[in-house]
Amino acid sequence: MATSQYGLLTQQPLEPWELPSRGVVGMLCLILAEAAIFLIFVVAYIFYEGKSLSGPTPAEVLKIPIFSTICLLSSSITVHFAAHALKHNKTRQTSAWLAATVALGTIFIAWTGMEWYELIYKEGLTIKTNLFGTTYYSLVGLHATHVVVGLLMLSLSLAFSLLGWQTEKHYNRLEVLSLYWHFVDAVWVVVFLVVYVFGR
Repeated sequence: MATSQYGLLTQQPLEPWELPSRGVVGMLCLILAEAAIFLIFVVAYIFYEGKSLSGPTPAEVLKIPIFSTICLLSSSITVHFAAHALKHNKTRQTSAWLAATVALGTIFIAWTGMEWYELIYKEGLTIKTNLFGTTYYSLVGLHATHVVVGLLMLSLSLAFSLLGWQTEKHYNRLEVLSLYWHFVDAVWVVVFLVVYVFGR
């Protein structure tokens, strides 16, 4: 409300209200559902922690994946810069930041693969070995699956960017994809703490 020159109250025009992006709302709903699924797996891991009747135990075979964790968390920064660059129609920078994101995510998955190879073939820990093996591969595997899905989508976005098919008008789509990637990174923080820090 404002006062006119005659002392009368006048109503200021309201700014038009815009509906939130359907893509963002849809992704937030998906993230909420996925967060509930991850919560179930995390609770199961915590509940069965230390209840295995046979070895190996987490302390015996798990090494803290510091390097791969740094790579994955850094990819949240690069995907943010990719979306920011696309918003300002800087396609070359968008491609560069997307390439960096894909590279960092790929390093994380490769590191996870090497970790699993060592656990299975050198330490003898499989999903059927004990409760620890079952809950470990279920939780970490669920997260790795989400990383792979995110990498596939980011790789497509990178290909479109390199081909010149992704421009400023596609910013909202990349923003939605970046939300998913931020979620994957945030979940890894929880998994990292539960499995590799407090779980050992």
